[in-house]
Amino acid sequence: MNLKVRHSLDYSYDFPVELDSHTLYLYPKAYPHQRVLNYSLVINPIPSNVIKNVDAEGNVEQVVHFFQGSVNRLTVQAEMTVCSDFVNVFDFVLFPFITKNIPFLYDNRIYKYLIPYLNRDDVTTYVEQFARKIAAEVNWETVPFLVELSKFIAETFTYQNREFGVAYPPDATLRDKIGSCRDYSRLFIAACRSLGIAARFVSGYLYGNLMQAHELHAWVEVYLPGAGWRGFDPTEGKVIANNHISLGASADFNQLAPVMGFFRGSAQSTLVTHVDIELV
Repeated sequence: MNLKVRHSLDYSYDFPVELDSHTLYLYPKAYPHQRVLNYSLVINPIPSNVIKNVDAEGNVEQVVHFFQGSVNRLTVQAEMTVCSDFVNVFDFVLFPFITKNIPFLYDNRIYKYLIPYLNRDDVTTYVEQFARKIAAEVNWETVPFLVELSKFIAETFTYQNREFGVAYPPDATLRDKIGSCRDYSRLFIAACRSLGIAARFVSGYLYGNLMQAHELHAWVEVYLPGAGWRGFDPTEGKVIANNHISLGASADFNQLAPVMGFFRGSAQSTLVTHVDIELV
């Protein structure tokens, strides 16, 4: 299916500021099932140039440079049409076969590339006990663990619409059983990593869910031997099919804001965002 997305971000400053360079993660990431058909980006004030790069994790970043001068406002409007084909997340064979159960070890050839996605900074005793309990309930089988973990968070926790701010620590989300999609994803990642499964944070859009209809969404991808990166959405409690549009994936939960940059001046900024997604 084809999905059209309009994403606007409007920054206003209570005193004039000068804009330094900004980095935008507002261009869809390349996948076999996801293709960009049309794309436009409008920025005001008009930048001196926009440079499209591929960052260290394979995401498209657009680096924006501005002319010198004071402004009271910055607006960014991205519009894209993306072809999102149906993908069966279970259409794979785990290999070697011993990886059908957790915990397992990645082959040395692959492991060296996955080290950032196995970082245990968020892994606590509380999180690991939580992950082990779910794993035990599905006989320590890899794929059933991922499915059940996603379902458990979606069905047991209370969703909280929190458009701004970093994701809460997994311990807090697990204790309070409440959170946003970012919080759920950070917890899911920590639980996976506690059992040796490489996992990364994904930012993008979700079509068809009223809670996420007008804002960015977050979910998780895990690396499975024989399958590569596969997506799971703990907010939906489902695997990724074709209603998610990925803008970027990272080992770090706080590195994929749609617009990142600095300004010079003594001012407070206010941000208003809006997302529209429609089937075309």
